[in-house]
Amino acid sequence: MILAHALSTFGSSFVKSLNKIRHRMSLMVSISGIRGVIGESLTPEAVIRYAGAFGEYCRKGRQAPPSVVVGRDGRSTGSFVAPLVRSALVAKGVNVRDIGICPTPTVQIAVERGAADGGIAVTASHNPMQWNGLKFMASTGMFLDAEENRELWHLAEIGSAYAPWQSLGKETSETEWLDRHIDAVLGLDLMNADLIRRRRFRVVLDCVNAAGGIIVPRLLKKLGCDVIGLNCDVSGVFAHTPEPIPENLTALASRVPLEKADLGIAVDPDVDRLVLITEKGEPYSEEYTIASAVEFVLGRHDAQRSGVKPNVVVNLSTTRAVDDIARAHGATVIRTPVGEINVAKRMKESGALIGGEGSGGVILPDVHLGRDAIVGIGLLLQLLAESGTTLSGLKARLPSYQIAKGKIELGAVSPDEILEAVRKAHAREGKINTDDGLKIDFEDYWVHLRKSNTEPIVRVIAEAHTMDRAAAVVGAFRTEIRTLAGLS
Repeated sequence: MILAHALSTFGSSFVKSLNKIRHRMSLMVSISGIRGVIGESLTPEAVIRYAGAFGEYCRKGRQAPPSVVVGRDGRSTGSFVAPLVRSALVAKGVNVRDIGICPTPTVQIAVERGAADGGIAVTASHNPMQWNGLKFMASTGMFLDAEENRELWHLAEIGSAYAPWQSLGKETSETEWLDRHIDAVLGLDLMNADLIRRRRFRVVLDCVNAAGGIIVPRLLKKLGCDVIGLNCDVSGVFAHTPEPIPENLTALASRVPLEKADLGIAVDPDVDRLVLITEKGEPYSEEYTIASAVEFVLGRHDAQRSGVKPNVVVNLSTTRAVDDIARAHGATVIRTPVGEINVAKRMKESGALIGGEGSGGVILPDVHLGRDAIVGIGLLLQLLAESGTTLSGLKARLPSYQIAKGKIELGAVSPDEILEAVRKAHAREGKINTDDGLKIDFEDYWVHLRKSNTEPIVRVIAEAHTMDRAAAVVGAFRTEIRTLAGLS
């Protein structure tokens, strides 16, 4: 009987451990929060576990009940995920401030300017409809960093008790944050709304039927734009694959010249990435969103003649065009590992004027330290209005670069060993950076090799002056990696 009981206990413990392993393998848990497929890895239990753990995280060291802002990106499954999040927080004794369907950057602003203790955005960013997730924010409005996330994951792993009935949190609704977000952009010293209104821009807008469908038309109309909405119904049913890259924006690209519009605007479901289409129906390139914003902000800094050498912060995979622009304005470029929080933290530390990521993410500290398509739209329309030219004319003024991407599966071969072998092979040929995988800067191109945290692959990103050259660099490094890994 004793032996049977011991075996039974061991078996139960083993199954629980195995289930935990399976859960962690299927649910994407990273510095960007958690993401999973609804009904498979992102289950109600997973949502409650991590939302509850965040409530516990926010309660730490506080006598009074903490407050947490909750918003969602509009995708259809958010209608059941968000209530689970709010309920889990209330059950932990946390006061919830629900701001409804809104961009992730609006949640960040509401946390920072509303003096909350934290925030959760219910979003899977640019992932397809079957995905959803949670992004966690500290009281600063910035995402949790690596150390803070480790503490959150530990709390989710060990679990904790819920609050007694008399200590449950309260839930309130706040509806003003979309307008406060817009006002924060329009109130910038960089902005001249009257000048933009005089241009009477005609804009075709694709918000992929998510949160952007509420806030972006409101912003554009305040700026006197004629808005032709495309996928702006906020149904949460995506009209196309939601990542705002050229192959997913063909309908927008064809509609812009058809409507004789000045430009097309596309945002992802949670409105932190901005991509533009020129009046000719051609992609402006998401890399050039940040490049143009940097050029505009640094140009204004020059005009003020402050005498202070400004800093710009971008990640290691962002276009070299930013370096060329910064050099022309006497600015310093600081590069960080990929990830919004890495860029935002370095911006705060260095007092950077502007920063962001080449995926279309603009970060302007004067509004908040997070990627923000609403900020990007304001800056780009101001630049376009002041230039007196077309969007294609603006692009023609920028340094010309092209980025190519690829990946290679390594099987059982260690990605770290491969990256070290590549580093040694090119140590005397280019400038080496190992902050995030392996970045090698050569005279007329660069290559960035990054291992995946979820699968045995190495991602290869290269930039050169032409796409043919960039693609050739990707191909050459793929071949080199295959040879080093014994896969050829």
